[in-house]
Amino acid sequence: MKNFIKKFYFLGKKKLFPLCRSLTGRGTRETLKIIKKEFSKLKIKKIKAGTKVFDWKVPPEWNISDAYVIDKFGNKIIDFKKHNLHLVGYSVPVNKIVKKKELLKNLYCYKDQPNAIPYITSYYKKKWSFCLTFNQYKKIKKYYSEKDTFKIIIKSNLKKNGHLNYGELVLKGESKQEILISTYVCHPSMANNELSGPIVSMSLINYFSKIKRLKKTIRFIFIPETIGSIIYLNKNLSSLRQNVIAGYNLTCIGDERQHSCMLSKYQNSPADHAVIQAYKNLNIKKFKIYSFLERGSDERQYNSPGIDLPIASIFRTKYGEYPEYHTSLDNFNLVTLKGIFGGFKVARESINIILNTVYPKCKILCEPQMGKRNLYPLLSDKLNKHVSRKYLDFLQYADGKNSLLEISKLIKLKLKIVIKIYILLKKNKLVI
Repeated sequence: MKNFIKKFYFLGKKKLFPLCRSLTGRGTRETLKIIKKEFSKLKIKKIKAGTKVFDWKVPPEWNISDAYVIDKFGNKIIDFKKHNLHLVGYSVPVNKIVKKKELLKNLYCYKDQPNAIPYITSYYKKKWSFCLTFNQYKKIKKYYSEKDTFKIIIKSNLKKNGHLNYGELVLKGESKQEILISTYVCHPSMANNELSGPIVSMSLINYFSKIKRLKKTIRFIFIPETIGSIIYLNKNLSSLRQNVIAGYNLTCIGDERQHSCMLSKYQNSPADHAVIQAYKNLNIKKFKIYSFLERGSDERQYNSPGIDLPIASIFRTKYGEYPEYHTSLDNFNLVTLKGIFGGFKVARESINIILNTVYPKCKILCEPQMGKRNLYPLLSDKLNKHVSRKYLDFLQYADGKNSLLEISKLIKLKLKIVIKIYILLKKNKLVI
């Protein structure tokens, strides 16, 4: 197994896992700084809280230093410092005494997973709450009377003049055509639903940065989920539309249970074709393809109407499809080095397929004037139109989404003829 994958696996396990990340705040900034120590070219960017991005607003910056519940005996019966998931994300600051009834209203647990702490957030509604195991909940309910009181302390801060941070790293290739790799850094102390994506992304950066001649550009972004992709699209949509030919959202890519993916909205993009081919190349016979109707991560944003980027998602076991999802049980017992390596291989193979496949794109808006390039007869002659028609047929499907092989099938010409047409049109600066 590659040494660099081991390195990033243990970096995630030892340094990143303990951090309390959220959409904003110190934990997310520290995560990005740790990644930047590994890759100095990573640019850490920020956007001010309250900024309007499409139909959304960047939330206030949330930071938390401590949170706990003290019983009548002075015991901390729930303690954020023992596990980041004990506090509902974005809880407002609190310092008050409550009775048992009010405390219970503000506690979350899962009865069917008695030893799991749920992961709950309240980004856009002001409230406070704690999470605990069902076993802990039962003890509170059983051993305290209705008259007992509890001290609630939440030392949080919501800064309206704060910022949201994200990271971006670009490996420039010979072409302006880009592959976008997106992963998120906003979940505290979860391994598969959070850190598997950044670990695989770091491994991919390490691998592809050592290739001397990249045929296409690869852009990596580390963002908070949902609001992060919305911000990134809001700031970069024009260039993304122009240059991105394929890409992947990487999440839940570190367990050993299965391989799976979610194709882009219409299931016909280069990213879709490449990941399916990657499974075949790697002799992975059992894999699951999820319908886009089952979306739940940043593939939602990239495929939204008006955005329409050719982005798919690569998983091992998809989010929401494993019992540890969004709980304290999503840890490094679930995410293994073998699982990470398997996810890395699929992502690497998919990217390599895209890098080494030609996706011609017409440089001219509307139909080009072929006559002035000596590619169309200047005199109308039905005998001379046949060859010229092949050039125009090629250009009709040269939209950056179809490979040369796919174009050959669409225009019913042999691949070797299509390759010759591509070389000729590229020489005449009609395609890239």
